[in-house]
Amino acid sequence: MRVKEVRDLSAEELNAKVADTRKEIVELRFQLAGRKLENPAAIRVARKRLSRLLTIQTERELGLKR
Repeated sequence: MRVKEVRDLSAEELNAKVADTRKEIVELRFQLAGRKLENPAAIRVARKRLSRLLTIQTERELGLKR
């Protein structure tokens, strides 16, 4: 997702995306440990997505506008 798309999400949708992304990272780590992960870069992409989501969530909590 693009940052603009994330900023357009409601608070509930943003929380759901954060939870889903965290679950996805856990699943990817299990796949990596079991040597079933075809694309190891997927972990990095998911971590960056989580980072974007958490950054926007923190901005909202602090009342910052972008």
